[in-house]
Amino acid sequence: MMNKPEVNIFWYRRDLRLHDNVGLFHALTSGKPVLPIFIFDTHILDKLQKPEDLRVQFIHNTISEIDFQLKQIGSGLTVFYSTPIHAFSELKKSYNISTVFTNHDYEPYALKRDKQIQEMLSEEGITFQTYKDQVVFERKEVTKDDGLPYTVFTPYSRKWKAKLTENPIKSYSSELQLHQLFQYNSPAIPSMGNMGFVENDWTYPTTTVADDIIQNYSAQRDFPAVNGTSRLGVHLRFGTISIRQLVLNSINKSETYLNELIWRDFYHQILFNFPHVGEGRSFRKEYDQIQWRDNEADFEKWCKGETGYPIVDAGMRELAATGFMHNRVRMITASFLTKHLFIDWRWGEAWFASKLLDFDLAANNGGWQWAAGSGCDAAPYFRIFNPALQTEKFDKKATYINKWVPEFNTLTYPAPMVQHEFARKRCLENYAKWLGKE
Repeated sequence: MMNKPEVNIFWYRRDLRLHDNVGLFHALTSGKPVLPIFIFDTHILDKLQKPEDLRVQFIHNTISEIDFQLKQIGSGLTVFYSTPIHAFSELKKSYNISTVFTNHDYEPYALKRDKQIQEMLSEEGITFQTYKDQVVFERKEVTKDDGLPYTVFTPYSRKWKAKLTENPIKSYSSELQLHQLFQYNSPAIPSMGNMGFVENDWTYPTTTVADDIIQNYSAQRDFPAVNGTSRLGVHLRFGTISIRQLVLNSINKSETYLNELIWRDFYHQILFNFPHVGEGRSFRKEYDQIQWRDNEADFEKWCKGETGYPIVDAGMRELAATGFMHNRVRMITASFLTKHLFIDWRWGEAWFASKLLDFDLAANNGGWQWAAGSGCDAAPYFRIFNPALQTEKFDKKATYINKWVPEFNTLTYPAPMVQHEFARKRCLENYAKWLGKE
C-alpha cells in the first residue's frame, strides 16, 4: 500500500475567505501541507426548506470561487455533503492527519459538533485547534471589573472600546501563505441539485461599502427608503469579509457604525455566557411564565405582510422577496408581533431564521428578545412601538411602503387587524399579569 500523505487540515465554516483568516493562517504556518475542506452538513441542510435557499446558494457560490482560486496554484478545496463525523472518517482513510485547524463557532449545535469531532480525532492522536475569528472580542474577554459578563450594552461597549485601545487589532496574512497548501487535484464540488436545492439568478450584496455610507450612517441608517446601510450582514454571517478589517475601516469614520459591530460581539458573548438563550428560553427567565396568545391566523397575516399596518407589511414583504429587512423595520415588525398581537417571540425568531440571508443565532435571538422585553436590555417591557409614529418618523412620504405595498391607499388594502390603543392596553395588562407586576 502507498503511504498516505501527511497533512494538516483547515476546516472552513463561518470564515469563507482566503485573506485575514486566523485559523487558516495558523494552519498554513504549522509546518505541514494544508488540505482545506468544507462540509455541507446534512444535519443543518436537512432542516432547511428545499429546494430553494439563497444562503446555501451563497455558500456554494463562495466555496466554488475559493476552489477556483486555489486551483490556480495547484491546490483546491475538498467539499463533502455529509455529516462531519462521516467526512472526517473518510479523510482519515486517505491522509495521515496531524492537526485539524478551524475557527470558533459559538452556537449550541456547533459546540456539540466540535466536541464530538475533537473526541473522535483525539482517539487517533489528531489535535483539534480552534481560533477566534468571527468576532473581535469573545466569551469572557470583555467583562465587568468583578469578572462577570455584561448584560447591558452601553457599559459593555465602553469597556470594549477601552480594550481595543489596549489591544490593537492584528491582521493575519493568510493570503500570503497559500504556497503551503497541499498540492493535489481536488474532487468536484457537490452540485446544488445533488444536495436537493435549485439555483436562482440572484445578485448578492457586494463586500465593499462606499465611504459615504459609513460616514453618513448615523444620519441615514433609520430610513428604510434610503440606501444608508452597508448590507454586509450576509458577509459577516459567512465570513466572506473580516470583522477585524471592517472595524479598522470604520474607526474614525462613524461611531454609530462601530457600535453596530460591537453589538455583534455583545450578542455573541451573551450566547456564550447565557447558553439558555440559544435553547429557546428567555434571557429574563420570568418571561418564560408568559402564556402568549399564539393565534395562528394572526401569525400567518403577519408572515404574509397583510396586517393592515403598511410599515409592518412592507418589511415582511421585503423579507419574503429578498431575504433582507432593514434594521429599523426589523424592530417595528418584531414589536408588532410580540406587543400588538401578543404572539410568542420564538415564533418570530424562527420565521426570521428561515428567511434572513444574514441569519445569525446570536443577533437574531438578541433582537427578538429585545423586542419582546425578555432580553438583556435596560428598558422595561412597556416599550411598545407605534407603527404610525414610526412611519411618520422614518418613512414620512411612504416611499418604502409604496415599493413593497403597492395596494396601499387603495380599497383592496386590508383594515388594521388590531387597533393600536387596544393592542397596547392588552399587551401591558398581560405582561403585568404574567410577570407579577399588577
